[in-house]
Amino acid sequence: MPSPSASPTDAALYDVRRGAAWITLNRPDNRNALSVDLVNAMYDHLQTANDDPAARCIVITGTGPAFCAGADLKRPPGQATDGERAVPYPDLLKRIIDSPKPVIAAVNGAAFAGGLGLVGAADIVITAADVAYSFSEVRIGVIPAIIAMVCVPKLGTHHATRLFVTGERFDGERAVQMGLAHRAVPGEKLAEAVQEEIDMIALGGPIAVVECKKLARRAAQLPLEEGLAEMAVWSRRMFTSAEGAEGMAAFREKRKPSWVTDSR
Repeated sequence: MPSPSASPTDAALYDVRRGAAWITLNRPDNRNALSVDLVNAMYDHLQTANDDPAARCIVITGTGPAFCAGADLKRPPGQATDGERAVPYPDLLKRIIDSPKPVIAAVNGAAFAGGLGLVGAADIVITAADVAYSFSEVRIGVIPAIIAMVCVPKLGTHHATRLFVTGERFDGERAVQMGLAHRAVPGEKLAEAVQEEIDMIALGGPIAVVECKKLARRAAQLPLEEGLAEMAVWSRRMFTSAEGAEGMAAFREKRKPSWVTDSR
């Protein structure tokens, strides 16, 4: 995957290109393991991306042969020393989930243990087909407790139980089959596939995209009768919004809506 130019000392890199903020894990020497520094940097970059009007969505990827190998056992996230700042890993996952902008995980290499939390928390997952995944915690006598909260809803208990108790490795194609990822492509096509997702998101109204992310999560929480009533109010609000009016006018007039640039 392409990555921005920056000092090799930066734990995570940040840049904006073609409508997306890219956050690149940049610790290839330890397979982008989740250290205090890396989690802190990702947490801050996510806020920067959410505040950046040039970014319609956010991409998380890695440098080197791995996406993320899990927790750095020498400097695990959330464990500060000498009063240093240490963002807890659950706070990072929650920031991904709560981001108003869609978050895409571009899984360029191996994703093990806690690294799968980034995959589970992301809204869209595009993976290289031949990369290795594993909930490997059980092999060292621990459990994937925190990341279970974001991975089990995608896998379901049927797949999650087996993967958790065996620590079996599986590839990107299998991740798609089990619901953990959306698309698996050859590694050399990963950047192209991710850009396709970015470009599709850019065709939607900016406010509507934000509301759609909220909608998917909210609808899953509501019983039918209550949900239908709440969604009717939500729908009316969006149909009567300025963005909705512009989108419908553009459709009638057979033109691009104002948020679609000439370059698309």
